[in-house]
Amino acid sequence: MIIDTHHHFWNYNPVDFDWIDDEMALIRKNFLPNDLKKTISKTDVSGVISVQARQSLEETDWLLQMASENDFIKGIVGWLPLASENIQPVLEKYSSNNLLKGVRHVVQGEPDPEFILGKKFNKGVSLLKNVGLIYDILIFEHQLPNTIRFADRHPNQIFVLDHIAKPKIKNNEIEHWKKYVKELSKRENVFCKISGMVTEANFTEWTVKQLQPYFDIVLDTFGPKRLMFGSDWPVCLVATDYKTWVEIVKSQLAPLSKYEQNLILYENATRIYNL
Repeated sequence: MIIDTHHHFWNYNPVDFDWIDDEMALIRKNFLPNDLKKTISKTDVSGVISVQARQSLEETDWLLQMASENDFIKGIVGWLPLASENIQPVLEKYSSNNLLKGVRHVVQGEPDPEFILGKKFNKGVSLLKNVGLIYDILIFEHQLPNTIRFADRHPNQIFVLDHIAKPKIKNNEIEHWKKYVKELSKRENVFCKISGMVTEANFTEWTVKQLQPYFDIVLDTFGPKRLMFGSDWPVCLVATDYKTWVEIVKSQLAPLSKYEQNLILYENATRIYNL
């Protein structure tokens, strides 16, 4: 069995999803639970975690509603206004819903390079552990140094790094990312999703061989006890289909023991996100 810890739903419109450019035109349409249910039926995936794609409470409410109506959605990572002065009552309200497993902010899209170190934002993050919520880290690789400082401010908070911090796979650049992702992995409260890799490469020309060193590094640095599988569906569709990505990850894990494979594909997600 596999838990997919990272995918999205949306009712497409060009305003909320303006990041879907012409090169990604394939995913300029709606993607809803029935679409994913049909997709995972062709794989070993038995449950999923839905992750926010818009930064609004409306999005979080929508995801929670869909999770309540679909048993295969085991939980969600939503968005909450962590930098708000009034975050405490919002946290109390939303954390009472046991389908909310974590929170994410699109730090990769923030123009301020110091955003992740901001006082108000960090105050909000510091409250998450009190209500049992994970924080998913969405960044580009150049944001890793500040992310390490951020993680060090919250040693008791569970963090999950999305998309292995988005290295520059398209250009086969690895050394800067490798240096800092290894450093981040020394924090035992930081976990990592094996996801979002094909879309950091050339959509039509990537190869498994090109991805191999990035797989090797996260397997070596985080190890089987702190890695989880994620598809990044439907974003991944611009570069690969869902089943192919599942099979690629399984093939990369083949040298590991069955116990270690099961940790990455199922057990870690169940434990970390309290499914």
